[in-house]
Amino acid sequence: MSLTRRDFARQSAITGAGVALIGSVGALATAPGALASTDTETAGDDADLYESDRPASDRHDADRHGGAVGYGPLLPDPKGILALPAGFSYRVITHSGKTKLESGEFTPSNHDGTATFDGPRGTTLLVNNHELKGPRAGWKYPVPLTEGLVYDPAASGGCTVVEVRPGGAVAEWVGIAGTSTNCAGGSTPWGTWLTCEENSDRAGENGMTKDHGYVFEVDPSDRRANRDPRPLKFFGRYDHEAVVIDPKRGHAYLTEDDSSPNGLFFRWKPPHGFTHGRGRFRTLADDAGVLQAPKCYDSGGRYVDDLSRATKIGTVYGVDWIDVPDRDGKAVPVREQFEAGEVTRARKLEGMWWSDGGAYIVSSYAREESPVQHDGQVWFYDPKRRTLTLKVLLGVNPDPAEDGAFDGPDNITVSPYGGLVIAEDGEGVSHLFGATDSGRTYPIARNDLNIGTEDEPEFSEFTGVTFSPDGKTLYANIQVPGIMVAVKGPWKRQKRR
Repeated sequence: MSLTRRDFARQSAITGAGVALIGSVGALATAPGALASTDTETAGDDADLYESDRPASDRHDADRHGGAVGYGPLLPDPKGILALPAGFSYRVITHSGKTKLESGEFTPSNHDGTATFDGPRGTTLLVNNHELKGPRAGWKYPVPLTEGLVYDPAASGGCTVVEVRPGGAVAEWVGIAGTSTNCAGGSTPWGTWLTCEENSDRAGENGMTKDHGYVFEVDPSDRRANRDPRPLKFFGRYDHEAVVIDPKRGHAYLTEDDSSPNGLFFRWKPPHGFTHGRGRFRTLADDAGVLQAPKCYDSGGRYVDDLSRATKIGTVYGVDWIDVPDRDGKAVPVREQFEAGEVTRARKLEGMWWSDGGAYIVSSYAREESPVQHDGQVWFYDPKRRTLTLKVLLGVNPDPAEDGAFDGPDNITVSPYGGLVIAEDGEGVSHLFGATDSGRTYPIARNDLNIGTEDEPEFSEFTGVTFSPDGKTLYANIQVPGIMVAVKGPWKRQKRR
């Protein structure tokens, strides 16, 4: 059943305003560094911290911060990797070119999307994407071509599986190899990882021997299930970013990072009677289900061409879904198959996370290619009401080199302590930052690893932000050179409003 513009306008009129369609919006972040709220409470003594690498004079009890949002100022790291608030510490889990896989080869570079899973005997399993594009010769540390796990032997990307044991030991092995530009991805309700190719080269282009632009499934708990990798073509072929699964309805939601024209946010409806689970995707035909793109309306029933049109937190759009004519993009790329007025686009659709009965969706920024400029949006799609609600809006950052304002949200996770944790992929300084339900943002970490020069510093983006299954550890990556860190500290529980 579609939600027509007439239906949406009528509902809006009945409720008085579009925002009232979903009740309290819980507007999230607009102002950086707003640390004066009292809508938090401190986690208990079960934080189980790693021993801090910081000097004793820099260590403080969690009570130092009282009930304020955030954790206080970020302290420079003596090791030059990760600035954290007082009381927090980090541990390097993998480091490209330094740590090694079980096979003896070095950890691949360019860490990206990551998720955590409960492993056997108290271990934590992480699947880590490696965003490596083009031929293998172009990279010093590509994903090794492990026998039986290779899709295209010419491609350099893929995933590794990282096992963190209770005593601290770490093991790492290849989950899939021979894929291209593995970016955000997403976990499934049945405990697997969907890795997404943000590259749609055809066989014969850029040295590739197979078509790319697909989604693949990786099982962190069953190495045999990963043999003979098969692209899940029913999700479409385009520059994928992230994917989430609606555990109730079975729909998949996917983002596309592309421009000229701007990319799309997709929904995949499984075929009637299909039951999700481990290995079930391999039973589906390439054209199984229906892939659709959104068409949005505002509260007055007017068509919205681009999500950048929303300039206020709490903006609500109704959503209809339009079938994709050719999901494999054989002659025309998927996003170009729609005429003006048929679908709603957005610039740099990036990370997603399923929580609160819907999908949080990131649009990283908008510039001249979009109707309105901004430095980041986070939307919430409610499948029950078929609405998109703007939760986070970051204005254009006038000076990205200054440590303060945030820009360019990318990977995202919902915190077990309330609100969101977002990985920054903007200009200048790079952060992990939080956004509360009451409209506050605050820094969690800063990348202090300068990969440029003293005169022209450069700091790689954060990626792969995700909490451990028990909520005690925040994992994240510094994409270049490729470092995975585990952060522990006095996490605070955010009260919902």
